[in-house]
Amino acid sequence: MEFQFSYRGSSAVESRPDRTEMRFSPDTLRDPTYFTGEISGDSRGGGLPFREAISALHDVVVADLRYTPKDKSAYKAWAAQQEQFDLLELASERSGRAQEIEQIQAELRTLDQARSRRYQAFAHARRRYWNWLYRHDYNAWLIFDPVITVHPDELFFECFSVDESSYGRLGVNHDVFQKVGDMACGTTNVDYSAELYAEFQKIRSYKTTHFQVDPSGFETRTVDETTFSEAHKEVKIDLPDSWVRGFLQVNSAMALPATTFTLHPMDVHNFCFVLRRHRELVGPRSMRYVLTPGRPVKVIFEPWDIEVECPRSIYEGDAPQEIRVWGRRRLHTLERLIPVARKFTVHLLGNGMPSFYVADLGDMSFTLGLSGWTANDWSSAGQFDLMAPRANVDEGTQRQIFEALKRHWVQTPDALARELGLDRATVLGALGAWTQAGRAIYDLNKGVYRARELSRTPLPIDALRFASPREETADALVRAGVVHVTGASEDGRGRRIQGRVRQQGHSHIYTPAITVDSDERLAQGECSCNWYSQNKLHKGPCEHMIALRMQYERTKR
Repeated sequence: MEFQFSYRGSSAVESRPDRTEMRFSPDTLRDPTYFTGEISGDSRGGGLPFREAISALHDVVVADLRYTPKDKSAYKAWAAQQEQFDLLELASERSGRAQEIEQIQAELRTLDQARSRRYQAFAHARRRYWNWLYRHDYNAWLIFDPVITVHPDELFFECFSVDESSYGRLGVNHDVFQKVGDMACGTTNVDYSAELYAEFQKIRSYKTTHFQVDPSGFETRTVDETTFSEAHKEVKIDLPDSWVRGFLQVNSAMALPATTFTLHPMDVHNFCFVLRRHRELVGPRSMRYVLTPGRPVKVIFEPWDIEVECPRSIYEGDAPQEIRVWGRRRLHTLERLIPVARKFTVHLLGNGMPSFYVADLGDMSFTLGLSGWTANDWSSAGQFDLMAPRANVDEGTQRQIFEALKRHWVQTPDALARELGLDRATVLGALGAWTQAGRAIYDLNKGVYRARELSRTPLPIDALRFASPREETADALVRAGVVHVTGASEDGRGRRIQGRVRQQGHSHIYTPAITVDSDERLAQGECSCNWYSQNKLHKGPCEHMIALRMQYERTKR
């Protein structure tokens, strides 16, 4: 999926003895969106929390915790060379020409040393090139520029990580700004580079920070073609569908019912401390939240069974429960916020489901959204399509609700229902559909919906809804009510689930069975269908296995 941006110049941060000036270049292809304001070091919120929060946002942008296999090319080259030596040595033993072989080996070592000396200049030049590219053309490293939205009550940045597993949102209330100048509400992408991160670190409490989403980018000027091409920067980015799908799924998950509680900043520090001190070699690699009403929140780190109790954080829910989450090392993104945060509000959707951590920074908030796993590969397929089925709301009503939201930019579902004379369920259904389409967002911090256009053109939501045709078929089977769980048991390998799936249109019965390991991944599976008999699990699970797991999880909930 290709996205195109046009920036008038590049974003820049200029640090002076008495102030820091931040100027972000917006996408001129979008509707005019701009903002100017001034953050004083001693104002509400202050410059330091802003510095730490926007630096944490940078950590989300560049995050890539996917497993990277070791580069064995050097070893393979050495092994090939050693094989030649071994063959020569074997031949020498048979022919008695050891002295000749030794001379040849000495010549080979001389040639290798000469080759290394010649190659050294190239390796050094290549390293300098990549360093230059990282500093000056960050778009070659990052796949998507952050999104910034200006609303009447706040402005907020959004970004999604390279590994498609972490979402970051920094919301800044207008009360943080001592002075608010020109402003136009809307959503735009901002030009972002590696140099900006280094300049963010120069923000100090004794300096005034001038913040600007540059309004001059939308001014009409008469220039010749040469001047225009030098002043504007055209960027085209081809994003994988999985990246866009992940962004929309995490956005949609924010509006789902969740178990909520608060953590003291020192509790988050203790979590990060445990993860820094230990490295797991085997599974399960999860954090298990043990929540008991009226008792401190307790977290158990597996597989070491290290228990961390949070005496400052009391769970105020109605019923005891245990929730396991994975991809826990992504919590290190919150470390910079611990000194400046007042509290962290945690939203857990369930075992293996997304989780959200909202840092209270006074008049600012930072939301870190984590998908179920860091690596969203097929082994976790069916756990599940987080873009829940759309509500049965006609297109005209959906458009009416969105236009009302766009007029206010930010609104609660109850207020929209009263204004339009609709019931709350209809409004929520329409807002959910617009969230799935990338045109609205649910604000966890304030409990409101906000109009936010993720892209300049509408996203092909039907093409993004499912990761594969098999997942789409599995969803249809579950909705048709033809999937039944016949058994579930625990053994040494994990949880084994068996079921029956009746093929739609005729009476044929398939009998899938899956094994889910301690990390809630699909470890083994079999089915009586043709897909499994031909491919096994080499191309992922069949639609019957995915449907069985979806049905089991829905029944369990």
